Amino acid sequence: MTSETRRNIVVVAVALVVAGLLLAGAYGTWYLFLRPAGPAAVGSTSVPVPTLAPAASSSPGASSAAGSSSAPSTDGLDGTWTVDTSIGSFADFSSSFVGYRVGETLASRSTGSVAVGRTPDVSGTLAISGTQVTDATIEADLTTLESDDDRRDGQLRQRGIQTNQFPTATFKLTSPIELGSVPSDGQEVSATANGQFTLHGVTKDVQIPLKARLSGNVIAVTGSLPITFADYGVEAPSSFVVVSIDDHGTMELQLFFTKS
Repeated sequence: MTSETRRNIVVVAVALVVAGLLLAGAYGTWYLFLRPAGPAAVGSTSVPVPTLAPAASSSPGASSAAGSSSAPSTDGLDGTWTVDTSIGSFADFSSSFVGYRVGETLASRSTGSVAVGRTPDVSGTLAISGTQVTDATIEADLTTLESDDDRRDGQLRQRGIQTNQFPTATFKLTSPIELGSVPSDGQEVSATANGQFTLHGVTKDVQIPLKARLSGNVIAVTGSLPITFADYGVEAPSSFVVVSIDDHGTMELQLFFTKS
């Protein structure tokens, strides 16, 4: 190999290293300053009006708004309602989901940010009798939690809430929710759900403030629950990317139910 050939190889290698550093710097700049803001907290606005998937329309001219369907009669609310994952889209968070919000500090910046992860893989039912919600059970698949960073999602499989070992979170209503009166179509109501929440293999008695709205033949429910990680045996993960994570966070939910 001639000296000129070796020199050319060195030049190419240096150029590749420089290009890699420039790309890494560009990504870092985007991640810190230009990436889109995270989704708004559940409950920061009124309960959303559900939209049906396009396939749910019975004719080309049919409306996609679930609220355009006829509202059930008073007696028609009685019975079992099931989480309907065909409503809305997870891409814009107009569907059912369960998720988390937690403050974190990244190694590359001094100010904190809020990490948000959500999963659309939710199942469950609620039962209504008269002016009461008499039963409710919700289960979320935590193995499909998605945030804006795959590295964070990967950490949660082995550390933190350890979704590989504890793949689900559940809520079970333990006492009826009294609504006072049968909600009318489009009316937003507030209530508190008393029940047992299981996360990371630990079950705790909790009270979850909820908002709900009947929109046609769909009941939309939103709510959030403050969580202290130590109460559930969760150790906040950290890495060279994340300097620290708050010792508390928020579980949030948005669910759409249709009658079974």
